[in-house]
Amino acid sequence: MIHVDLHTHTNHSHARDSVRQMFEAGQAKGFTIHGFSEHSPRPLGYDYPHEYREHLDATFEDYIREVEELKKEQAPKGVTVLLGMEVDWLEDEIPYIRKVTAAHEYDYLIAGIHFLGTWPTDAVPADWEAFPQEERYSRYERYYRTMKRMAETRIFNIVAHPDLIKIFTVDDFHAWLERPESMALVAEALTAVRDAGMAMEISSAGLRRPCREIYPGPKILHLARELGLPITFASDSHATEQVGWGFEELARYAASEGWKESVVFCRGTVQRVPF
Repeated sequence: MIHVDLHTHTNHSHARDSVRQMFEAGQAKGFTIHGFSEHSPRPLGYDYPHEYREHLDATFEDYIREVEELKKEQAPKGVTVLLGMEVDWLEDEIPYIRKVTAAHEYDYLIAGIHFLGTWPTDAVPADWEAFPQEERYSRYERYYRTMKRMAETRIFNIVAHPDLIKIFTVDDFHAWLERPESMALVAEALTAVRDAGMAMEISSAGLRRPCREIYPGPKILHLARELGLPITFASDSHATEQVGWGFEELARYAASEGWKESVVFCRGTVQRVPF
């Protein structure tokens, strides 16, 4: 049974519920470790159709304070609360990312690849519908090339939803993976993740999204196991009912490839947690 969720959001970005409400939802699931990973601030020019940047900027310090207070409150009770952040990896904004990640003492940092250049990959299905297959393939390739560059900075602890790029075009993505050169490119990216001391997230969020598939899919999961990548578990929850969502399925999925434990990062230390 999985008793840790390292990827949860709050109403300080575009999620519905508060830090405490999300925590209490985790407690109802029996969590012993609850990691908060609110979205990072993001510079102008990297925009979503329904933008939450202004609200996040206005309340981000409240997020930090609320999680730190909860951490102190729960420590005597034997429950670990962790302060994290899901950082938008922006390949042309590395100085900005270094500044944002250094502003507070985080327990861990998750790298989320949502943008290729200034284009949000997971926002508008119509964008993908307009692309011919070869253009889709080109964007899959760019996604894994930027993942490799992200890992090589050694800023982060975890790579989030490592095949998010399939969200609206899952059938074409699987066809792309059948190309040997595609899997070689994915292997380069995941090897860089491993060599940076990072873990790969296994996330139930994909089951709730249009791709209707765990992140990552079976071929990438198998490759990650062959490469010896450690894993973390994630709901990527944006509401209380999503906390720990689908974790029984995630446990079976990870165990099918031989994993018996996940990892938890806490300010430079790594804890292994059986499931």
